[in-house]
This record gives sequence, structure tokens and C-alpha cells, in this order.
Amino acid sequence: VQLQASGGGLVQAGGSLRLSCAASGRTFSNYVMGWFRQAPGKGREFVAAINWSGHSTNYADFVKGRFTISRDNAKNTVYLQMNSLKPEDTAVYYCAASTAVVLTTIPNNYGYWGQGTQVTVSS
Repeated sequence: VQLQASGGGLVQAGGSLRLSCAASGRTFSNYVMGWFRQAPGKGREFVAAINWSGHSTNYADFVKGRFTISRDNAKNTVYLQMNSLKPEDTAVYYCAASTAVVLTTIPNNYGYWGQGTQVTVSS
């Protein structure tokens, strides 16, 4: 499956952005979808994941209550709605697809990755 992330940009602290990740090539609904991020000088960290139906989600503690992951299988797209953004949310955000049967938080369990989209939050 090929993934294309979009929606990043520059926003002030407290603002919102919605990231999108469009999938193509294989049956989108077969995959657990995840969002990860990587800040300069840091490793890639888990942000959120959603199961095939969209009825089960998992979030990193630092985004709970601020970010919402969702998916539209008819449009082969997964979204990350980010509200109340903080400067520490600044990073390149990646979408990824996994054939795992659970909402895995481990990057190595995701076999397909998008190219990343930059999110910059100014203070």
C-alpha cells in the first residue's frame, strides 16, 4: 500500500491542524493505521492508531484529549485532528499501515510508511 500524508504547516500555539493520509494500492480496510512523529534529534514516537473499522483507537498519553484519529474507508484516508497544539508538538508527522491484529505502538510493526508532513507550532 502507498501512503501520502498532507495537511502539515505552521500554526500558533493553541491552534489546530488536520492531517490526512491517503492510501492506494491495496485494500485500505485491511490495515491498522497509525500516526507517528519525529522531532529533530529524537527518535520516531507513536502518536495514535486506529483499527480497521475505526471503532477502536489508541493514543500516546501526551496527545490524549487533544488529538483525534479517524478513518474513512470509502475514501481510503486516515485523519489526525490536532487541537490545542503546543510548541513541543513540532515534528515531522508520518502515517503508517500495519497488518497487525492489535493497535500496535511499535514502529517496526508497521510495514508501510508515508513520506511525512512537517508540523511547526510557534509559541
